[in-house]
Amino acid sequence: MTSYCPQINAMLKVGECLISEGVIEKSFACNVQACKGVCCIEGDAGAPIEPDEIDTIQQNIDYIKKEMDDDGLKTLSSKGFSENDPFDQMLVTTCKPNKECVFVVRKDGILNCAVELANQKNNFNFQKPISCHLYPIRVDKYNEFYALNYHRWSICADACTKGVTDDIKVYQFAQKALERKFGKEWYESLENSIKAYLKKE
Repeated sequence: MTSYCPQINAMLKVGECLISEGVIEKSFACNVQACKGVCCIEGDAGAPIEPDEIDTIQQNIDYIKKEMDDDGLKTLSSKGFSENDPFDQMLVTTCKPNKECVFVVRKDGILNCAVELANQKNNFNFQKPISCHLYPIRVDKYNEFYALNYHRWSICADACTKGVTDDIKVYQFAQKALERKFGKEWYESLENSIKAYLKKE
């Protein structure tokens, strides 16, 4: 779900990406048992979604529909699963009348993503929208570079605590998502750049 204003506070440059201090230095490890997946329903709009992701979701919508709840299916039928955010025209997932993302489903008291559940069962190689997978990192595309910022949100306080306890930084928590977005070689370059930076401190 969106609730974000981009800013550029670059600390490192890796390829075409400017990495902010928060991505490198802040601790974070999602603690879904504590937060119950509340990031899937908080915010002022649906989750940011990229144009090519719409095609992938549409190709697998029959699998996904089997995991959706009744309100999600009704919203899908009446509004589809994507729309433009009225505030900034960003492409986002649609929301149910109660403001939840159309793909949110509850299982054992925890909010889950119908896309992710469908992928786990049918292996169509699309875990969920990349914006959700990358969270708490937000990626903004500019003409000549990407800006990667850590999005601080009070509802993720438990994740910050767990990150400190488990000694996991934001970029480490988001490794698989970053590799999905930019490639494994890029992530290796990020790790090497961070090691070199920390040696200078």
